[in-house]
Amino acid sequence: MQGYVARKGDRYYAVIYEGIDPLTGRERRRWHPAGTDKATAQQLATELAARRRRDGGHERGGLTVAVYLTQRWLPSKQLALRASTFDSYRRVIDLHVVPHIGRVPLRHLRADHFERLYAELLDGGRANSKGGLHNKTVVEIHMILRRALDDAVRRGLLLVNPAKIAHAPKRRPLSSNTSRVWNAKQLQEFLSSTREHRYYTALWVTANTGMRRGEVLGLRWSDVDFDTACLSVTRSLISILRAP
Repeated sequence: MQGYVARKGDRYYAVIYEGIDPLTGRERRRWHPAGTDKATAQQLATELAARRRRDGGHERGGLTVAVYLTQRWLPSKQLALRASTFDSYRRVIDLHVVPHIGRVPLRHLRADHFERLYAELLDGGRANSKGGLHNKTVVEIHMILRRALDDAVRRGLLLVNPAKIAHAPKRRPLSSNTSRVWNAKQLQEFLSSTREHRYYTALWVTANTGMRRGEVLGLRWSDVDFDTACLSVTRSLISILRAP
């Protein structure tokens, strides 16, 4: 990071070179007014260049990944996404993205940031620190980041989406193509053994209708027509963890 003195009219400026703009590819220089004395301007340029070297040449300001994802992108998606989808996006970003690359300036993101992130999550990404995440989960995180940065490109915050260049884990094939399900005898034994359980009715309905958990939990008495022996599925209950 070099500093030098430039003159415009009767005034001098300390000019500091700040590297290449990752968006435009052009050199960045910042001009600092230094009065009418050249020696004063030279001293200011030397001090500013030295300060920039001490700071590692990084901008202190700028939009970071964490700020973009949590304060700009996610809020803009809240009305467009289902509540459960929005909640899953929020938890993924809070748990797995922000702690790893949240402090990186958005415009400094590169493909290797994502590849290191995925490797770390596969190796030890569980919230309880007991092992890594499944390949499928990391692929889903990758897809969320791709969507978020596609929006950043559309908004003019990035020229290209680096997540599209990054190599994401491949989905592992299922260990077996054969579905593992209970036969009629096993299901009957299960229902018989749970007859006294407080949730027996819900278990019986699930076993005999194939309804999903959320659909069973969302049932109301008004959904049951005893005259025609019909059960209507009109809603599904989901659990959403609110941010603290």
